[in-house]
Amino acid sequence: MKGKIILIVLAILLIAGGIIFLCTRSRQEEVSFQTEITPEEEISEEQQRKTMISLYFKDKQTGELTKETRMIDVKVLANNPYKELLEMLIEGPEAEGLQSTIPKGTKINNVNITGNIVYIDFSKEFIEEHEGGLENEIKTIYSIVDTLTELNEVTFVRILIDGKENQSFIDGCMNFIENFERND
Repeated sequence: MKGKIILIVLAILLIAGGIIFLCTRSRQEEVSFQTEITPEEEISEEQQRKTMISLYFKDKQTGELTKETRMIDVKVLANNPYKELLEMLIEGPEAEGLQSTIPKGTKINNVNITGNIVYIDFSKEFIEEHEGGLENEIKTIYSIVDTLTELNEVTFVRILIDGKENQSFIDGCMNFIENFERND
């Protein structure tokens, strides 16, 4: 009787040992499988310096603001990211079917941030060369606001014209008395 108990205990120990061995081995195979994966191509130094930005332009067909995403070199945004993004908005979209909302000839006199407000000082062409109409003016303002508020530190945008506050578009439909915030 004592011999049968010993045989049963040994059988149980062998089975338990076998299960532990198989579990350990399969985990090691999973780990070695994971470490053997190599990328199809190495990431270049240039690719490591890229970042994604979002610019908002007017869709020519629908008239709605549409996001255009671009990959750019991080160094472009190093000095004054707000001014760089505005310059890209003025230059216009890369995608077909979109158009800039900022009038040609508009210059950026100054851009700075205080707290969470970006102050933009545009040249007089911003209002004098604008096509007018409330809908177009709203698209212009929010193409700027939506683009700049993609940056985490920006909540509001304040627009000045040639250093003067409280200006408006020529037709008077929309003024720049208050700070603008993202309109989601």
